[in-house]
Amino acid sequence: MHLRRGEQRGIIKVKSFADASEVRKSRKQAAARLSAGLSASPKNTKEHSMKKLPNLPVGDSSFESIREGRQLYVDKTRHIFQMADQGKYYFISRPRRFGKSLTVSTLKCLFQGKKELFEGLWIADNTDLEWKEHPVVIIDFNELAHDTPENLRLSLESNLLKTAALYGVSIDDPLLPGRFAELITTLFRKTGTPVAVLVDEYDKPIISHLGKGREAIEIAKQNREIMKYFFGVLKGVNVSPCLGFVFFTGVSKFSRVSIFSELNNLNDLTMNRHYADMLGYTQKELETCFAAHIEAFAQEIGESPEHVKDMLRKQYDGYRFSEKDIRMYNPFSVLKSLNEKSFKNYWFETGTPTFLVNLLKETDWYLPEIEGMTATETVFSMYELENLKPEALLFQTGYSTIREIRGRLFVFDYPNQEVKTAFLETLFHSYTEGLRNRSRFVLLAEYLQEEDTDAFMETMTAVFASIPYALESKRDEAYFHTIFYLMVSASGIIARSEVLTCKGRIDLVVEFPDKVFIIEFKCNQSAKAAIRQIREKGYADPYKQSGKKIILMGINFDSEKRNVAEWKIDNGLKFRTCKLT
Repeated sequence: MHLRRGEQRGIIKVKSFADASEVRKSRKQAAARLSAGLSASPKNTKEHSMKKLPNLPVGDSSFESIREGRQLYVDKTRHIFQMADQGKYYFISRPRRFGKSLTVSTLKCLFQGKKELFEGLWIADNTDLEWKEHPVVIIDFNELAHDTPENLRLSLESNLLKTAALYGVSIDDPLLPGRFAELITTLFRKTGTPVAVLVDEYDKPIISHLGKGREAIEIAKQNREIMKYFFGVLKGVNVSPCLGFVFFTGVSKFSRVSIFSELNNLNDLTMNRHYADMLGYTQKELETCFAAHIEAFAQEIGESPEHVKDMLRKQYDGYRFSEKDIRMYNPFSVLKSLNEKSFKNYWFETGTPTFLVNLLKETDWYLPEIEGMTATETVFSMYELENLKPEALLFQTGYSTIREIRGRLFVFDYPNQEVKTAFLETLFHSYTEGLRNRSRFVLLAEYLQEEDTDAFMETMTAVFASIPYALESKRDEAYFHTIFYLMVSASGIIARSEVLTCKGRIDLVVEFPDKVFIIEFKCNQSAKAAIRQIREKGYADPYKQSGKKIILMGINFDSEKRNVAEWKIDNGLKFRTCKLT
């Protein structure tokens, strides 16, 4: 239900639109000047037009700071208004560094009535809100201690007391949930306006303890119980009428029978197609909002803007969060890339998924299957400390994303090259801990590009020979395939595993602009058998119309020698077989 003129729903109210056209026109003009880094006033436009590009808000998640500092802001206020207009209780999970904290900050400024910060944005041009101030309770778990259950309680209590002092009220209930309820009802009585409660990174007191042993898991469970009863008051019969808006963000989506069992009326936007593009950047937003920065980037590296956009797409695009087939760019990586004018693995450098790597190892997960992994939507509601599912974790933490949807079946893949390369390199180092000269794998991409198969296989066999015996599990085809796949992919090559064709699955496909390698693995058989399978099943057929050179590679592993025993190359012109002793 949308707001009608002069009508109120939830926490916001709009006035008449009778005289809005002129207002919108002036606001759009102001927006154009602001987006160009100019003054909101039309004075001295010629003077300002020669100034530098607007600064990029790298690492800045404060809406107020971005707008007051006239940094570049990608307008998401249409979604902000839609939430406040159509409902009351919301939850959304997104990977880290994806704009969750900025969304919370934007909502805070909206409910605090800071109209001047929204000049020129969608919400100012297309609505006529009454910018009435509402009391806002912010609970940001990035700022709260949660290393022990006691410290979590103390931090929450301190947060409530500081908020009460900010609004000049006192809260005296001896119990933590009671103080939370008292704060909300007292603020409502004092101001006469509904209260907004904004919770950022709600799951941090839990997920920060994963992968750190049994004792840490017990702390996570105790923290979970504290938050369960703390947030449960938001549904209370005395508290609910005092609330105008409630919004939770987090990386993970714990099921409603855990943290949110007492608050089961949250509208989950995580996979809602209407909010699929609320966090992150769309292709259109990248090309319009960052056009000048892309141009400057291209000039500095001596390439075309199209080349820069293509590289940005390969490195940082690809996230899909719903049935709506819209792909999102990682905003943090885009800002860092355009600011530094480089294509590095920025997002991955901000955090290492230790607990996820450990879980994959503990469950003996077949890593090549991350590409093409399938699951139904129910897996996303099964995030429990006692029963962690790798599929759900990979998706929610941003290491895999929706590639396609076939009826009720979701098919997953890595979102982009940044995530794939960096994640698989981390996995490779984890699976080969203690290996000498592990960094030599980075040369594999160069060797294949130059078709120097001798150097490629020499490096491969040297790495396999150096893996300590104690690190190996079952020395079967899956084991060798996994290590081989990790090394090749982590070198930066565009490699895809278990590629489905009409006659079977190709073990590994490696693509370059001018050539494609089709690789098949065997264990305790022969390289000739691997080549024969490629030919008999027509694995090369889908690539024959590409105009690329097709190279077949068969590799046979010897489980007793724990290494490559034989490899065979067929590049269409000649065969080459090499047996290793």
